[in-house]
Amino acid sequence: MKVSMTSGTIDFLSKLKSKHPDASLFFMQDQDKAIAYCEGEKSVFEEGREYETVDYVGNMKPEGYVVMNNIPVADEGRPVFEDRFKNRAGNVENREGFQAIRILRPLQGNTYVVLTQWRNAQDFEDWKNSQSFDDAHKKSGPKHKKKPSFIDGDAYITKYHMVDVES
Repeated sequence: MKVSMTSGTIDFLSKLKSKHPDASLFFMQDQDKAIAYCEGEKSVFEEGREYETVDYVGNMKPEGYVVMNNIPVADEGRPVFEDRFKNRAGNVENREGFQAIRILRPLQGNTYVVLTQWRNAQDFEDWKNSQSFDDAHKKSGPKHKKKPSFIDGDAYITKYHMVDVES
């Protein structure tokens, strides 16, 4: 599955829905920044970031809370990084409020996106403060002082609330 994203104001991005009524488009916003997210074989965005899905569980929903962990990965480390996610324990999928996960390989650049969608922000916080989160991140994660060798820079997190542009 291909995924593409583009940024802009929610007013500008919402016009994409009427231009591409058959596209699987989702909209998310955090204060003044907004993203249009599309799942499908080809992008509908003139300027967008494109990804291949390494792994995914669940269906994206038009409502919820999205957390994107943006992780720069060295070229030679891509197989190791992807293998870790393909062989993960799956603890997140069983958490209360979990809706979807996407492991996204960039078609340009080196920053992977690990996107999780939750029913709400509290469900994400509950996961983040759980033993299953610690178990999932015991080889690498926010508590590790030394980054794994395949990481090629500082990771960063972005968080969004889904927006219904039709109402």
